[in-house]
Amino acid sequence: MNFSKGLLLGFILLTTVVYSQTATVQGVILDENNTPVSNVAITNSTSGTQSNANGFYQISIPANTLIKLRFSHISFKSIEISFELKNGEIVEFNPVMKLAVEQIATVVVNSSRNKDIEGITSLDPETIRKIPGANPGVENLLMTLPGVSNNNELSTQYNVRGGNFDENLVYVNGIEVYRPFLIRSGQQEGLSFVNSDLVQNVDFSAGGFQAKYGDKLSSVLDITYKRPYQFEAHADLSLLGAGISIENMSKDSKFTALVGARYRDNRLLINARETETTVSPVFTDVQGLFTYRFTNKFQLSFLGNAALNNYNFIPQTRQTNFGTLADPKALVVYYNGQEKDRYQTLFGALKGTYIVNDHLTTHLIASSYHTTEEEYFDILAQYALGDVNTNIGDENLGEVEFTQGIGSQINHGRNSLDALISNIELKGQYTKNENRIDWSVKFTNEDIRDRLVEWEVIDSAGFSIRPPKTTPVNEQPYSPYAGPLVPFQNVRATNFTTINRIQAYTQWSKKTSVGNSELWLNAGVRAHYWQVKNKNGRGTATQASGQTVISPRVQIALKPNWEKDMLFRLSGGLYYQPPFYRELRDSSGTVQPTVKAQKSFHVVFANDYSFNMWDRPFKLSSEVYYKGLSDVNPYTLENVRIRYRARNNAKAYAYGLDLRLNGEFVPGTQSWFSFGYLKTEENIDERGYISRPTDQRLKFAALFQDYVPSVPNLKVYLNLVYNTGLPGGSPSYADPYQYQNRLPDYKRGDLGLQYVLVDEDKRFDHGWKKPFKTLSIGFEIYNIFDVQNSITNTWVRDVYTKRQYAIPNYLTPRVFNLRTRMSF
Repeated sequence: MNFSKGLLLGFILLTTVVYSQTATVQGVILDENNTPVSNVAITNSTSGTQSNANGFYQISIPANTLIKLRFSHISFKSIEISFELKNGEIVEFNPVMKLAVEQIATVVVNSSRNKDIEGITSLDPETIRKIPGANPGVENLLMTLPGVSNNNELSTQYNVRGGNFDENLVYVNGIEVYRPFLIRSGQQEGLSFVNSDLVQNVDFSAGGFQAKYGDKLSSVLDITYKRPYQFEAHADLSLLGAGISIENMSKDSKFTALVGARYRDNRLLINARETETTVSPVFTDVQGLFTYRFTNKFQLSFLGNAALNNYNFIPQTRQTNFGTLADPKALVVYYNGQEKDRYQTLFGALKGTYIVNDHLTTHLIASSYHTTEEEYFDILAQYALGDVNTNIGDENLGEVEFTQGIGSQINHGRNSLDALISNIELKGQYTKNENRIDWSVKFTNEDIRDRLVEWEVIDSAGFSIRPPKTTPVNEQPYSPYAGPLVPFQNVRATNFTTINRIQAYTQWSKKTSVGNSELWLNAGVRAHYWQVKNKNGRGTATQASGQTVISPRVQIALKPNWEKDMLFRLSGGLYYQPPFYRELRDSSGTVQPTVKAQKSFHVVFANDYSFNMWDRPFKLSSEVYYKGLSDVNPYTLENVRIRYRARNNAKAYAYGLDLRLNGEFVPGTQSWFSFGYLKTEENIDERGYISRPTDQRLKFAALFQDYVPSVPNLKVYLNLVYNTGLPGGSPSYADPYQYQNRLPDYKRGDLGLQYVLVDEDKRFDHGWKKPFKTLSIGFEIYNIFDVQNSITNTWVRDVYTKRQYAIPNYLTPRVFNLRTRMSF
C-alpha cells in the first residue's frame, strides 16, 4: 500500500503545473430537434475538449483576452463565437447545431444511438427522482425494464435474466461499489449506495456487455455523478425520511464539490405489515464527490461514502389468515425477544485523470471499502394453528378456535463480519482514426473476518423436533425417543479469509461502413487471477492454488441504409464469475477455498426500431438471449439471503425474450411498456433439470407519466409491475428435487401525484416562492390495489397429522406517503 500511495503522489506531482488566470464557458449542445449532440469538438488556439453523451461541455479559456471558440462536428455545420471574460467568470452558452449540407445523406448518430450500439439502456435521472416506490431510486426504475425482477419492494437488490443478486456489477464514476454481506431480509437493507439526487447519467446493460465492465454473469449498472457548474441545493422530504444535496464550483472553476446526505425510517412500511412490532429501522448516509483540476490535462477526484444502518426489531403478535373460503385457517403467534442489527460501511476512492495528448487519456484509481456488520437476535415464537370463526355477527369473528397444532420455536443468532476490500487500478483509452483501444490492470485485496453462530429449536405440542434428514427419526408422540435433544438447525463457523486478485482487460472498438450501411465493431478480452487463503476458528489454515480465467467478448452493430430507422446488434462471449466471499461459504458456514469460477456462454441478438407515431418519437427495443452455464454454484434463496453449496456441482441454461416500447405517449413526457419471457433451469449432480430459484417466467411492467390537461401543473406518475411466481417458499433444508412449488404471482402498482409550484418555466421574482428554482408537493400511494404479495413461507407442523402448513409471509399492504421536492 505504501508503494501505491507513492505512485499516486508522484503521478500528481509530475503533472501539476502553474497556469494563468482563466474563465469558463459551458453548456449543452443540441441539434434542431433538441437532441443532445455528443462528441462535438470545442477548440480554441491553445486547448480543446468534447461534449459528453448528454451534449454537456465545459472548457477553460484565458481570462481578459479575446478568445474565439469553434464548435465542430462531422455531421453538423461549424459554429464560431468570441468571448472576452474576467478571471473566474462562468458563462453558459448553449448552441444549436444545424446539419451540414454536404452531410445530408449521412446517417446522424446521436448520444442515444451511441448507447444502443453498446447494448446500453440510458435512464433519465429526473425520472428516477420522480417515480414513486417503497424504495425510490435507481433500482426502483430498473424494475420496470424487461429482464429485471425483484419480488420484494423492501429490497433494492435485483435479478437479471435468471441470475441472482450477486451477479450484478455496480459502478459509480468508474469505481466498483459493494453491498453489505449479512443482509437476510429486505426490510434490513436500508439505503442503496447510489444517491439519486447526485446522479447525472444512468446506463444499464442486461447482458452481452463489453470486456471493460468486469467479471459478473448478469448485468452492469454504470452511474455517473454530476459535475457542478454553479451553486445549487436540493431537498427531498417525505414521511419515510429526507435527503439533501449541495453542489458548487469555485470561482476559478478548478474545484467542484457535490455532497448529499440521506435519512430513512421505514417504520411507515414495516408497521403496516401483519406483525405488530416495536421497530426502529433507521438508515443514514453521507456521500461526497470532490474534484480539483490542477491543469487542463490533469484532475484529481475523491468519492467518499459513510453509511450507518441500525435495525432494532421487537415483534409482539401476528395473525395470518390463509386457506380457502370453505376451509379458512389462521396462524396466531405471540413473540418474546428482539433483534438488533447494525451495518456500518465506509468507502473512499481517489481517481486521477491525465490527458497525455489528444489521443491518449489515463486514469489511476485507488479505493477502499470497509464494512462491519452485526446480526444479534433471540426471538421466541409461540404459535397456535387452527380454524377461523366465520360466523357473521359473532363477537369472536375472525379469531382462531378449534386449534389443530400448537408449538414454539426459538431462533438465536450472533453473527458478525468485518471486511476490508482495497483496489488499485491503472486504465486508459487511446483513440485515433475511428479506432479506440481501452485497457486496464487492477489489483484487489479482500480481507474478511467472519463469525457465524445460528441455531433454531422447534417444539411441537411438547415434543422437540429433530433436525431434518437424520436418523433415528423422532416418531413422538407415537413412540418414545430417548436420544439427546439437539437443535433443529445449528450453524457455527469462524473464518479468516484473504483473497488476492489481479485483473486486466483490453478491447478494441472501430466504426466503419459496409456499402452505404454503418458498422461498429468491438472485440475484447479479460483475464482474472485469484488465490484464496482461509483459517478457521480452530487455527487450521487452507490455501487454494491460484486460478486463472480468460474471457473473450465481441459486439457487432449494424445500421442499414434503409428508409426505416433500424439498428441490429449481435454480442456475446465467455463470461466468468470468480467467487466472492459469500460464494465460497457453504451452507454450514465453512469456507471452501477451491470453489471455481462459474462460467457462462452468452449470445444476445438485438434490434432497435425508431419511428414516429402521432408526430412524436418512439422506439421498440427487442432482445433475444441465451446463456449456457457450467461449474454452477447452486444456492437457496430465502427473502434476500443466499446460501451457496460451494461445490460447483451443477450446470444450467437461461434463454428468453425482452421487449420494450418507449416514447412520448403523452407529449413532453417519456413512458414505456416492458415485456419479458425467461426460462432458466439447472441440473444438480446429474439428477435432471429443474427450475432455478430465479426462474421468473413472465414479466410485464409499465412506467407512465402524464399531466392533467386542465391543470398542467398537476403531474401523474404510475409504476406497474407484474411478475409470475418464483420457485421457492420451501424450507431451506428441503431437497429442491422433491419440492418444486412456486410462490404466488407478484403484482404491484405505485401511484404518485405531484403539484408543481415552481419550475424552470414558472419562476417568481418576489414573494415567498422567489428563492426556489423548483418546488413541488406530492401524494403517493404504494401498492394501490392492496395486493397481498408474499416472499417466503413460515412452516408450521401439526403434530397429530404430521402435516406441515406453509404460512405466507406477506409484504407491505397499501401505504400512503406525503412528499415534497425543492431546489434553490
